[in-house]
Amino acid sequence: MNNPQMTPEQQELLDRFLQNNKMFYAPDPAIMENHKIEARTDIEEQLLSGAVDPHKINEVRGLVVAALDESHTMIEQMGAAPGAKWGDMTTAIFTASGDLSLIAPHGVGGFAAAVFYPIKFINKYWADEPTVGVREGDAFIHNDARYGGIHNTDQSMMMPVFWEGRLVCWISATIHEGENGSCEPGGMPAAAESKYDEGLKMPPFRCAENFELKRDIVTFLQNSVRDPKLQLEDMKVRLHSVIRLRERIMRVLEDHGPEALIVMLRKQLEDVADEVRRRIQELPDGVTRTVSFADSTLRESALLKLNMAVTVKGDRITVDMRGSSPELLNRSINACQASFKTMLFCGFMMNVWPDLPFTMAVFTPFDFIFDDNSIINGSFETPQAMSLIPLFKTMTIASIPMAKFNYSLPHRYTAMVAPQYDQPATLIYGGMTQHAEFVGNFCADINGMGQGGRSHRDGEHSVSPPFSACCDLGEIELMEEDLPLVRLGAFTLAKDRVGFGKQRSGLGYEQIHSFRGSDLWGYMTGCSGSLFPSAQPLFGGYASPTYPLCKVKGIDIFEELAERPENIRFDILDIMNNQPVEAAQYSTHPMAMTFELAAPGELYMMCQGAGGGYGDVLQRDPAAVMRDLEESLISDDTAREIFKVVYDPASRLVDVEATQKLRNEERRARIARGKPYDAFVADWCTEEPPADLPYMGCWGPDVSTVYGVMLGERVKMDGKALQSQFMLNPKDVRIAELEAEVARLQSA
Repeated sequence: MNNPQMTPEQQELLDRFLQNNKMFYAPDPAIMENHKIEARTDIEEQLLSGAVDPHKINEVRGLVVAALDESHTMIEQMGAAPGAKWGDMTTAIFTASGDLSLIAPHGVGGFAAAVFYPIKFINKYWADEPTVGVREGDAFIHNDARYGGIHNTDQSMMMPVFWEGRLVCWISATIHEGENGSCEPGGMPAAAESKYDEGLKMPPFRCAENFELKRDIVTFLQNSVRDPKLQLEDMKVRLHSVIRLRERIMRVLEDHGPEALIVMLRKQLEDVADEVRRRIQELPDGVTRTVSFADSTLRESALLKLNMAVTVKGDRITVDMRGSSPELLNRSINACQASFKTMLFCGFMMNVWPDLPFTMAVFTPFDFIFDDNSIINGSFETPQAMSLIPLFKTMTIASIPMAKFNYSLPHRYTAMVAPQYDQPATLIYGGMTQHAEFVGNFCADINGMGQGGRSHRDGEHSVSPPFSACCDLGEIELMEEDLPLVRLGAFTLAKDRVGFGKQRSGLGYEQIHSFRGSDLWGYMTGCSGSLFPSAQPLFGGYASPTYPLCKVKGIDIFEELAERPENIRFDILDIMNNQPVEAAQYSTHPMAMTFELAAPGELYMMCQGAGGGYGDVLQRDPAAVMRDLEESLISDDTAREIFKVVYDPASRLVDVEATQKLRNEERRARIARGKPYDAFVADWCTEEPPADLPYMGCWGPDVSTVYGVMLGERVKMDGKALQSQFMLNPKDVRIAELEAEVARLQSA
């Protein structure tokens, strides 16, 4: 801060004093709110102002991509975390300024895109800090999403690369580690009521010098988590992965010179940004809108709105998220805007422009508008351990407005696709293994979400998570060697639980879990979508179904299998409807559960979800409906009641004329059921949300007023001045309900 009454010498002394006595290096808004590539450095400007050899750029790019692929494979082969084994990781290379230029060909792009924030923090604050500095052989670690990231289970290793004393680039390796010492095992605590419940919160700091881990730092981190072996092993894996990557980059520098690498990294960014501007210019100017809802805070049911308006004008896109739910001060599902942009970037790269290189330069022609203190622009103090709830939706909702923009284009860069299933439907576990080791982590089932229906064909079954096309589900046999978990039943596709449409979505699959060999074991889940569909449809299709969490308690399934195996059929609907073990307790719940201990042999069952359907069900080819019947993807009831197909149930031969007649009758029935637009609006639209609905976000198109919940009571807020919501403890709510019930019974 400049004071005009000071001399330059006094001002310099004051600035130096303030710099040397800064209390806390919190996340820098100038870094965290800036998703665009930096201006050219002097050396970049000098090198790019002259002739550039495209063949040399392509040669160097190929060598770097091969190096990234090799280092990525090292992690996959050596990593200890489930995320490392099944593809939840990546390696990447950045310019000296910290801009993401390239990732490993099979890596998770969001992990790399998130890392450019902490690298820029290091460049700005640690490089010239006398007590820190950035030197050859250093490596920095980081996991706190508030400094850049998706959530705190992801740990990154970042290393500077020097040539003749000059920083020429940064490289990184990131793994979804899972366990991080949070209040619940596995690193994604639904029960976190403040950021201090989240476990490790590492801003970027040095963990290695001279290419060796600092053992005191490693010990500190091991002492902070439930699984010290995992922490040590994967710190080694990430370090040696970036060391190998650095060796390959050094060979490129030796063979081609630093100028070739610097030019390639920068040209990659600028070429992508230019191409995105060109593609945006192809789109019609205008605004398209969509909304999506999460139906749970993971502690109680509520409707939390994500409100998106996408504006195209010239060669720029503006993403306006105003009107989204306010942040929750004591719930773990908030996200910061950097995380939001990172995951929206994944959505664009998966579903809109998958042919482009994975670099955040894609978003350089984008502008963003947020309300402060919203669920996707959370403040520093909010817990963000389960930011996946809004962020998974972030990756899929842009499919809807961008499909509307792309529909009329003569040339598209991929097929239009309805949203993929977008909830982390898996069990997070913790406890003591059969090998007497304490662990906490997650199952890899989030890597098998059903795809949305596509413009030209059905969606793929259980294809991938929405953040990467290259993750895998994992081998159950390997998991059962390390853990007491037992997976009962195969990866059976969930019949009828599908987004219907002209092109149906891909299906998810059933998960039936139990355990044995441990006396201390438990589970948690972290999903919404049990009351309100998660994956929206496109162009008249059906949304995905809602999915419950099912439990069978008071049972040892292994004893039942030993004594009466003929009674047990590992199918969720069969188990819950027929209840084959009389003494067991059968129950269904929302797919949001804080950690609870279980008994050996009890069943926890859930379904990986389907995507949204594409197009009108009455336009689906009857032959495709028959094929789905033959493959047991749908039932006869669905074929008749949803798709309106008439056929012989024995031969499955379609009566074409009767089907056309039935579908025409349904179209006429739709018209009869319908209302004129004005009449519908008059009946449907209300001034405020229903009084008994815990609703969070704007109501209707007006983003200037936002609704929230404060200590159980509805509040109205100015959209430009959102308040942090504070929720009651569900146990306190339940105690109050029981006390009222006791009082009523006593007075009766």
